[in-house]
Amino acid sequence: MFRRESRTIRGDLMSTVATPHTSQAGYHRSGSTFANAIDRWIYVFMATFFIVITLTGFIPDSLAKLVAVKEGVRPPFPFVLHLHSILMGSFLLLLLTQTTLAATGRVEYHKRLGVVAAVLAPAIVVAGFILVPTMYHQIWNGMQTAPAEAQPGIQGFLRFFDNIMLIQIRVGILFPLFILIALLARKSDSGLHKRMMFLAVAIALPAAFDRITWLPHTLPENPLSPDLYVLLAVAPMFIWDLVRTRSVHKAYWIWLAFMVPSSILIHSLWGTDWWHATAPRFVGL
Repeated sequence: MFRRESRTIRGDLMSTVATPHTSQAGYHRSGSTFANAIDRWIYVFMATFFIVITLTGFIPDSLAKLVAVKEGVRPPFPFVLHLHSILMGSFLLLLLTQTTLAATGRVEYHKRLGVVAAVLAPAIVVAGFILVPTMYHQIWNGMQTAPAEAQPGIQGFLRFFDNIMLIQIRVGILFPLFILIALLARKSDSGLHKRMMFLAVAIALPAAFDRITWLPHTLPENPLSPDLYVLLAVAPMFIWDLVRTRSVHKAYWIWLAFMVPSSILIHSLWGTDWWHATAPRFVGL
């Protein structure tokens, strides 16, 4: 980024322009047209990449579940699930729009639209904390009325849902935390601001990766693959930062300071008897 970036985009909510001379972004001066183009468009690429991951995971899975609902094999989707999908999809589209506006120099539109993120982010968190117990209760209620021969299978899926809840709790806590860090940095440190926006969204991507069945997975045995795929999702942005600055931006250190301990905790609790006994209490059972 240019040194003047923090003055030009001081009021941005989601600053994403990536031009080559700013100390805020951590980029060195470079005369390379190719490098300058990547500086400008890397965040547009990242937003597009996140959308592709999401659609690849959710479209086939959703279509299969809609067929199951139509055939009466599973109950209809609760309203809060549709709401959460709309909110998260809107946030991803907003991220793409904001990065495109910034990359093409339309900063005024970028500023005006950025306020939407401050509304969408808390709405996503609230919907998520409603969705998790709603889905858990739906599965539990289905087990109570299912034929005896079907109950062991549903019980097994419910125990898997216990474990998945650990990842969902992490998203519910760290997503708003990282968004808050990004918002607090929007005026003083645009480089931190824009990276934290993407790092916040990245921690929610296991929901999509887990639905891409042709990818190798460690689930349900352990949660290693969700963690690895999150790292894969942020790799293009991280690698380009490393190439341009020859150092690790502080955004990644902040992110890892929360992600590593939370991953250790999730791996420690995954599949334990204590967690299977405790998880239903989190959702009021």
